[in-house]
Amino acid sequence: MNDKVGSDNLPAMKPGLVRAVVTLLFVVAVPVLLIAASVAWAVNDLGLYARGFDKYDIPTVTGIELEDLVQVGREIRSYFHSTQEPLDVRTRIYGREQVLFNYREVIHMADVKDLIWVVYGTGALALLFMSGVGVVGFVRKGRSFAPALCRRMLWGAEATVGLVALVGLISLVAFDELFLLFHRVSFANDFWQLDPRRDFLVMMFPEGFWLDATLFVAFLTLGGAALLAVVSGGYLVLRNPSMRRKLIGLLKMDARIRGKNE
Repeated sequence: MNDKVGSDNLPAMKPGLVRAVVTLLFVVAVPVLLIAASVAWAVNDLGLYARGFDKYDIPTVTGIELEDLVQVGREIRSYFHSTQEPLDVRTRIYGREQVLFNYREVIHMADVKDLIWVVYGTGALALLFMSGVGVVGFVRKGRSFAPALCRRMLWGAEATVGLVALVGLISLVAFDELFLLFHRVSFANDFWQLDPRRDFLVMMFPEGFWLDATLFVAFLTLGGAALLAVVSGGYLVLRNPSMRRKLIGLLKMDARIRGKNE
């Protein structure tokens, strides 16, 4: 009896509050999805690896030829997307074939693999949530839901630009501190603390490489945000009658000018 009375007295969540919460989560999901997709691209881009090997003269540092380094990168990428454990890579070092990574490096790479799959999973959840909001919205409201969806996408794109700009600025002025903080937060052990004098993992991927990779991810993310902003913002502009008339007028004026010039 008391349970029933208690449950009846629970305040119902107001529709406006629900809508606000869903909107906030949607806006947050946009940068999460764009960043996760950009990280996935970087992880799988052997060209990014090869450019880093060349830029930082990794063949000279490690004694491994460039083509062998690219093959190592290919095997690492395959490891990230397999159930293989532990990582076992052999390559030629100064012409002699041997096991490349030691125990600490292998353990750290297993942790990196787990982290990559967390990124993949988080991106997939963000995409699933955004798709669910879109499907539910169109089922309930039909085509009239499109402007609300585009506004949320536009806000998400703006949030993405702000976030990436902030991280990019910090990376340029204090990347060492950011890099250290990332490792302390992301890994529960100290196997990431490797010796660049003898551990090939940090010889192959020095800190400069990670700065370049961070900027690469930032540019990809900004590109995705820009595309999203153009599509969603363009739809909202074209849907506005006065803006549409102005755009049509400009297009007609441009066509007349072109006709006179011809």
